Amino acid sequence: MLEEIFLPATYATGIPYDTFRRLRAKSPVCWIPEPAVGAWPAGPGYWAVFRHADVKHVLRSPELFSSNLGATQIRDPDTPADLHFVQSMMLNQDPPDHSRLRRIVAAAFTPRAVRALETTIEDRARSLIESALNQDVDFVEIAADLPVWTLAKIMGVPDEDRRLLYDWASRVIGYQDAEYSNLASDTSALSPMAREALTHRPASTRPDGRPMNPRSRAALADMFAYAHALAESKQPTDDVMSHMLSGGLTGAEFENMFFLFAVAGNETLRNGIPGGLLTLLENPDQLTLLRRNPDLLPSAIEEMLRYWPPVMDFRRTATQDLELSGQKIKRGDKVVVYHASANRDETVFESPDTFDITRTPNDHVSFGFGPHFCLGAHLARTQMRAIFKNLLPLEIHQTGAPTRLVSNFQNGLKHLPLRLTPAPH
Repeated sequence: MLEEIFLPATYATGIPYDTFRRLRAKSPVCWIPEPAVGAWPAGPGYWAVFRHADVKHVLRSPELFSSNLGATQIRDPDTPADLHFVQSMMLNQDPPDHSRLRRIVAAAFTPRAVRALETTIEDRARSLIESALNQDVDFVEIAADLPVWTLAKIMGVPDEDRRLLYDWASRVIGYQDAEYSNLASDTSALSPMAREALTHRPASTRPDGRPMNPRSRAALADMFAYAHALAESKQPTDDVMSHMLSGGLTGAEFENMFFLFAVAGNETLRNGIPGGLLTLLENPDQLTLLRRNPDLLPSAIEEMLRYWPPVMDFRRTATQDLELSGQKIKRGDKVVVYHASANRDETVFESPDTFDITRTPNDHVSFGFGPHFCLGAHLARTQMRAIFKNLLPLEIHQTGAPTRLVSNFQNGLKHLPLRLTPAPH
């Protein structure tokens, strides 16, 4: 049944690549129903796009497929007010407004800016791996720390508050997963402004018992209270927060920019690093090859991103009546592109279900395409290189089964039990 493509529970056992393959061949653009999921109501349905060429066409054509009209998540915002608020986010803008917002923060993510962070990122990655040696660990926790730590650095978030970024991302990205939806870290070491901000955290349900939309302004009142407190305490530097404060953002744009970095800035790597390692462990011949040829690490990372895309899909909205791969799409219809399917398109990738760290070229779309190509892609690759550079010399033993995130958006691991030990000489 096509509704399995939408249902979050489907992805708790893995991405349905066999279904994607059949649909690429027979129905590359098809209608997917949105049944109710628990307390979340049914939606109107959407057009799913599975072929690489069609995915790229949608992503590079904002004049036809808008990020702004309905925002970029499959599920519609609950109210017109919720939609209006999230439309201020850079992720949910179309050119030229998207271009204006992107320019404000782009300087913090140039290759030159990232190179200035490389040494500190490598030092942090080495410290994280060394601290995990000779003990049973959950690698997801290790992998999550590096992007949160890096993000705190570039946003000017005090070190004692960085774990809040992890919690906010879990609440937003993992709302379909019972374990992640109410995740809250130890607050005893937080700064006074963080403790004050947390007093604004709302209940997870509305007064009528319905779940609170995790992407609404009301659901993230504590995060926005913190963002404003941080802004008031900030001394101007060259970090992202300073660019945001000097860039002429409206109040809603500022809050949504903080929202975007706090969530998207760490969640992609929180998924991609453990997913990449699990893929290597499940393909020991490729792990051996990489250990013998560490110069392959850059291409190995691209293949990890193709094979384990951290984000599985994104939504657009048709701006006019049009046709895509033979399907007539009406103005206002949702159109959801599946990066996970595009990355396995056999017309683009030879033996697409084979994990091959020597693959070149590797035209994956895990960082998107077109005007919304991931601003932090270079930073993400830098962090992945730092982690895997320190992992490769070690013996890596799985000590338990991995557990996947329940989500129809993020391709995440919640747990990856491991033991890391120095390799024998």
